[in-house]
Parts: sequence; C-alpha cells; structure tokens
Amino acid sequence: MKTSGVMVRMEREFEIALVEQLRAGDVLAFDAVYDEYNPRLLSFLSRMTRNRAAAEDLLEETWLRLVSGGDRLAADTRLGPWLFTVARNLFLSYCRSRTREQAYTRDLISLWPGELSRSPYDLAFLNEFQDRLEAALAEVPPMYREVLLLVGFEGLRPADAAAVCGITPEALRQRLSRARALLSQRLKDKERSHEMVSRQVSL
Repeated sequence: MKTSGVMVRMEREFEIALVEQLRAGDVLAFDAVYDEYNPRLLSFLSRMTRNRAAAEDLLEETWLRLVSGGDRLAADTRLGPWLFTVARNLFLSYCRSRTREQAYTRDLISLWPGELSRSPYDLAFLNEFQDRLEAALAEVPPMYREVLLLVGFEGLRPADAAAVCGITPEALRQRLSRARALLSQRLKDKERSHEMVSRQVSL
C-alpha cells in the first residue's frame, strides 16, 4: 500500500508539472496529453454520439479548447476530468443543436459474462449477448449512460466522474446505482424477448 501511495503521488506530481507546462504553452506537453487521452476521448464521444464523423468533430473541438485555454488552467487541474468535462459539454451542445436526445454507448459494468471458451457455440452466445446489451444500453437515458461510461468503461474515480457531470459524489453514487438497475432491467427485457422469439421459431 505504501508503494502504491508513492506511485500515486509521483503520477500527480507529473500531472501538475504537465499542467504548468501547458500554462506556459509548451507544445511537447500538449503532445504528451494528446497521446494519453485522445484514444479515450474518441471512444467516449463515439459511443455517446453513435456517429464517427460527429465524434471526430467534437474531439477536435475538445483539443482546440485546451489549446486556446491552456494558459488559463488552474495549477491544480486534473487533466482527465477537465478533458472529459469539455467533451461532455460539447456533446450536450451537439444534442441540443440536433435534438439528438438518444445517444449510444457500450459499457460492460458487472453484467458482462465471465471468461468463455472459444467454441463456436460460445462465440455465438457472446455475440448474441453483446447485441442485446448494446440494444439495452441504447434505451438507457443519456444522464445514466454517461455515468456508466465514465465510471465503468473509462475507470474514472467516482469523485472525478461527479465533477465531470457537475453533481456531488453522493448524487453520482445514486445515479450510478439507478443506471445499473435500468441497464439490468432493459437487458432482462431483451433476453425475455429473445427467448420468446426462439420458442416461436422452434415450434
């Protein structure tokens, strides 16, 4: 535990140094942050928009916000939460401008099945389950999908995810609990529907 604490402090010290360099307009610091977060931000935005081109546009705008506002970052800025907050706000603006209230994301949380063998039967089962999971997630309201994505997929700490969403940690915990329940219920509905279709086909 002591070693882990030292590593966390070292990582935080490195992040603080990066922020200071960004505030000074250091291009190499920007490149380092870009390399670390660009794939994660693109994944987040792609799943939220269900539109690769739109996601790439929002991603570009996210980085432009860092370029234009890097000199105004607070010295203690946590870069991950800051970037995801910008990306989320841009996504919300995208939704409002296009009345796109339903977005898509995929998050496994605790519902993904355990390790499966690679037999054709298991692969077919896994593909069917994934299809139902994706359909269920698409029906979860955006305010709940985003917490599933941020905490379950991106691995943000609850406190950081709460900051991204603009809510308190306690509200985040309540929203995450509700999100998991909604996802679980919709997945069960999809499974029941699948079973009914399978029985009809077998008659």
